[in-house]
Amino acid sequence: MSDTTTANASGPAGLGLLGRVLRQSDLLVALGIVTIVIMMIVPIPHVLLDLFITLNIAAALSIVLISVYAQKALDFSAFPTLLLITTLFRLAINISVTRLILLKGDAGQVVESFGGFVIGGSIVVGLVVFFILMVVQFVVITNGAGRVAEVAARFTLDAMPGKQMAIDADLNAGQITDEQARERRLEIQREADFYGSMDGAAKFVKGDAIAAVIITLINLFGGMIVGMVQQGLGFSESVQRFSTLSIGDALAAAIPALLISTATGIIVTRAAGDGASNLGGDLAVQFTRYPKAILIVSGVLGGLGLLPGLPKIPFIGMSILLFAIGTVLRRAQERDRLAAEVAAMEPPKEEGTPTIENVKGLLPLDVLELEIGYGLISLVDEEQGGDLLKRVSMIRRQIALDLGMVLSPIRIRDNVQLASHEYSFKLKGAQIVVGSLLPGCWLAMNPGDAEPGLDGTPTTEPAFGLPALWIPAAVKERAESMGYTVVDPASIIVTHLTETIRQHAPDLLTRQDVRGLLDALKERYPAAVEELVPDVLGLGEVHRVLQSLLAEGVGIRDLASVVETLADKGRLTKDIGLLADYCRQTLARSILRPYLAPGNVLYAITLDGPLEAMLGDAVVQTGDGSYLNLDPGTVNSVLTALKGDYERVSMQGMVPVVLCSAKVRRHLKQVSEPVLPRLAVVSYNEIQRDVDIQMVARVSLDGSGSAMAGDAGMVSA
Repeated sequence: MSDTTTANASGPAGLGLLGRVLRQSDLLVALGIVTIVIMMIVPIPHVLLDLFITLNIAAALSIVLISVYAQKALDFSAFPTLLLITTLFRLAINISVTRLILLKGDAGQVVESFGGFVIGGSIVVGLVVFFILMVVQFVVITNGAGRVAEVAARFTLDAMPGKQMAIDADLNAGQITDEQARERRLEIQREADFYGSMDGAAKFVKGDAIAAVIITLINLFGGMIVGMVQQGLGFSESVQRFSTLSIGDALAAAIPALLISTATGIIVTRAAGDGASNLGGDLAVQFTRYPKAILIVSGVLGGLGLLPGLPKIPFIGMSILLFAIGTVLRRAQERDRLAAEVAAMEPPKEEGTPTIENVKGLLPLDVLELEIGYGLISLVDEEQGGDLLKRVSMIRRQIALDLGMVLSPIRIRDNVQLASHEYSFKLKGAQIVVGSLLPGCWLAMNPGDAEPGLDGTPTTEPAFGLPALWIPAAVKERAESMGYTVVDPASIIVTHLTETIRQHAPDLLTRQDVRGLLDALKERYPAAVEELVPDVLGLGEVHRVLQSLLAEGVGIRDLASVVETLADKGRLTKDIGLLADYCRQTLARSILRPYLAPGNVLYAITLDGPLEAMLGDAVVQTGDGSYLNLDPGTVNSVLTALKGDYERVSMQGMVPVVLCSAKVRRHLKQVSEPVLPRLAVVSYNEIQRDVDIQMVARVSLDGSGSAMAGDAGMVSA
């Protein structure tokens, strides 16, 4: 028991010490670079130099193994900088060794051991081995790795715009979230930076190889001169002594350099992998994928072994080994194929006994669904020329631009319970809209100036309720030439869906969506969000305010202004309706923009004094908010008068708004919504200074109101 306790206690302590050291990694790197620079200037003792040479070899081996185990190039994104540091470290070691060779004729045990072991008594052999290593490193590996890095950098930069467009398309289609899109864009940028850095870092390796050859020649000939002139050695003794040290130093530096060059080639060529496994996994999978190729190689080697004059043992032995490997792999593939066929033939689990996982999978509801009858499947099928799927995905982008909310992905599915050419919209599993199309027909609408005489089946345009005609596709061009607006079936569904989304925007905005919007806003305006939530208002209260704005068609794209307003006014009141009115005043310019005529003119329908006073007195304030306390008869009279004036002004080609006090505005909008859903009701507080108001009608209950479109003067607000 005590042994276990001691072991467990010592483990975390060791990890804690290592963790404290690793947390100072920036200090260690800075210290290491300074040490490298000092090595080039200050003489290094033999013992310390041996330690540095050993560290150089260990670092090179570590880098090669990390390159092998890295699943993709960006997993070792620090490699270009590390390549520079290791190259500088090797050069510092070379300079230190050269100083010791020329000054003392000694460079430590590691260098001398490398030289004596490799030379084996022959200077020529040592030089040949060294120059072969240099050729392999410089001509073969480094040259190839540099070319791969150059091409990879060029292709990566050329492919960046296409990759960015693909990310935007996936984001608009709802296949990825904003956070995933940001991560992918960042990865693309990192990939371009990495290959660009590798293109330049490959030059370090080339320069290092050239420097190694020059330093070796300096050590060899310079050491021989120093040995004979300064140390009084004979020619043969000087050659023997300094050639051993020079070649030992060259090999001690060439081996790590060769390993680093190999790691460079491995890293830049990992781009061809799929990033799902390391190099060993890729090779194992790809070499064992085709047993037939291994068996063919086995047969070729066996045939070569039977030829006269060739050694039989290596060829036939390798042939037998490959035959065994190919046979085992082929049998394994056959077993996997049979297992897959058996699994495909097994009957599915009965629906009467579902598993817990299957039941849980049925619980989540899609926020918005589009269901179509089997006769409309061709509108979705791209092979049949259908583009409904792409057009529906673009709705999310349009809603984001117009309303400022990120709509959840819209699921499209067929429903056999619908009629052949029917479609329906579902909101959180509940059907809210059902529409139908006429097979083989397009929808033609008269904008008001089209020529009469077009034959078709009368109908009503589903999105806006306008009178229209179903016409055969063959007469489409004739209808357009007569001035009709002709809409294809897919556009009818898309337009209807877009308007349905606008009408139900408050229900589509979930609390989780609000959290996502605030998190995204916090990255740009952290002070505003931190001040509001949760100190002033809770997330639920912000959610209800945004729903109130969307319910009146007010976009929340300028969320920063909304948050700042709520942070100010939320300390004064918690009334959701009143907070929404404050936000409307902040967003007044964008609210009025669709209703302004040329010259910044706003056509306004006002309420006469007694009517506005009556409505103001009828507003009752409660703990849950305020409401309009009027009997149904009075409300009906107000709406009848308002509807008459609105339709009369609209017939004259104007788009009017109802202008009233802030106290009455919200309640008048609520009661008029069922009768005049597209009527905009604004308060005097929402009128900007540069807007010219032209009063075109005044609503009253006693019949004294009058239309003033013809003779009203311009009233500057």
